[in-house]
Amino acid sequence: MAHIIVVGNEKGGAGKSTVTMHVATALARMGHRVGAIDLDLRQQTFGRYLVNRLRHAQDSGLNLPTPVFFDLPEMDKSAIPEGENIFDHRLSAAVAAAEAESDFIIIDCPGSHTRLSQVAHSLADTLITPLNDSFVDFDLLAHIASDGETIEGPSVYSEMVWHARQLRAQAGLKPINWVVIRNRLGAQQMVNKVKMERALEKLSKRIGFRVGPGFTERVIFRELFPRGLTLLDLKDIGVKQLNISNIAARQELRDLIKVLDLPNVSADF
Repeated sequence: MAHIIVVGNEKGGAGKSTVTMHVATALARMGHRVGAIDLDLRQQTFGRYLVNRLRHAQDSGLNLPTPVFFDLPEMDKSAIPEGENIFDHRLSAAVAAAEAESDFIIIDCPGSHTRLSQVAHSLADTLITPLNDSFVDFDLLAHIASDGETIEGPSVYSEMVWHARQLRAQAGLKPINWVVIRNRLGAQQMVNKVKMERALEKLSKRIGFRVGPGFTERVIFRELFPRGLTLLDLKDIGVKQLNISNIAARQELRDLIKVLDLPNVSADF
């Protein structure tokens, strides 16, 4: 069976689609068959990223390893049994189609709570939650006291993941390997940054996730999107000498792949 990776949280702007695209492309470049599903039916950033990639490769005559995109098929509501959710059936159909020809299926969730996102979390073998390095985003995981240190209790997203874990346990599936990554980090080592690090470490032990490295905020991520490229494609498009920022960004991706501990995957790329 394909290993399902879900990238999700319930706030926009955390860099989910950037993380999704880079993890998916890294796996494809390592020779794994990768299926891709975008559950943000309105914005479709991940889906558009892949469309941009295919178009640029065709226009430039490049052979870029690319995940295979699987759209959610339309279904006749009258064919859905009474009391069942049509979105559940659409997602199940997309996953089944992807599973037939994929080693990994990577699912990008919207930055809001939806039925599709909720179901996708229960399917996750590995869950990646990118988090801006801010207590505004930390509040998604847990409520914290005004001292920035004391955790008062889990918040809405953590409760959803807990529910997904319960569903997997009832189905006899392996526990979710949950990795929270601090994303879009700034260059300065600020007091708030140190507090965030301590708070995440405390919370990780309390509700059961691992803390992993994310991506520093870099202009290059925005520049690559229109061509559907990633940091791993720079040499393919003629960049012979990577600058220090690009080299550091590639290392961040290697570190992320390593901490995910995916089956039959190394970070040697």
